[in-house]
Amino acid sequence: MPDGKPNFTGLWEALGTADWDIRDHYAQAGPFYQLGAIGAIPAGQGIVDGGEIPYTPAAAKQQQENYKNRVKLDPEVKCYMPGIPRANYMSFPFQIVQSQRDIAFAYEYASSNRVVNMGKFKEGAVDTWMGTSNGHWEGDTLVVDVSGLNGNSWYDRSGNFQTENTHIVERFTLPDADHINYEATIDDKTIYTRPWKISAVFYRRKEKNAQLNEFKCVEFVEDLIYGDLEKKK
Repeated sequence: MPDGKPNFTGLWEALGTADWDIRDHYAQAGPFYQLGAIGAIPAGQGIVDGGEIPYTPAAAKQQQENYKNRVKLDPEVKCYMPGIPRANYMSFPFQIVQSQRDIAFAYEYASSNRVVNMGKFKEGAVDTWMGTSNGHWEGDTLVVDVSGLNGNSWYDRSGNFQTENTHIVERFTLPDADHINYEATIDDKTIYTRPWKISAVFYRRKEKNAQLNEFKCVEFVEDLIYGDLEKKK
């Protein structure tokens, strides 16, 4: 950029299976046997540093209940915004547009987006799915402080969850022109015994005419969410 800072502008995507489970996981059958191998869960290496999320006993029990009822409770099933950090490593690309001031993130899933304020720190007016992002530079690393989350987001399809007290600090670093090293430190004293961190790599989409497409999924879930309210014939 003209100011000498790295330019993150581009179309990016994570590889891997973190959206299924941010922890190490083996291949297993999906919740619906009728889907056979199509609905199966692929094996994957986790992105949690150290492998485990330091839940309190009560929170660990809640995660297990979430997992058992994931088909009904996972916000992704209902096309809610994915929240941070989940939006970054879903199996959809996202686009970064960097100006001389603020930085915009546009996500293909559910047309979600956020703007990273690079000016004076601003508190969020209300809690939201994507939270409030304030950024600054530490050398060539973009550091984003995320607060004001509404606490309804999950980290994956395995029921790992956050609350309205969750605070996240993201770090984006460009080791070269086509990769972003991503880290997020997560803190919430109400459900975790200590702060913990995830690490992932985002890859630049370089196909000819690569672009961000639309995945507006609300119309796909209307019957799921509101079907019981329909007037019976």
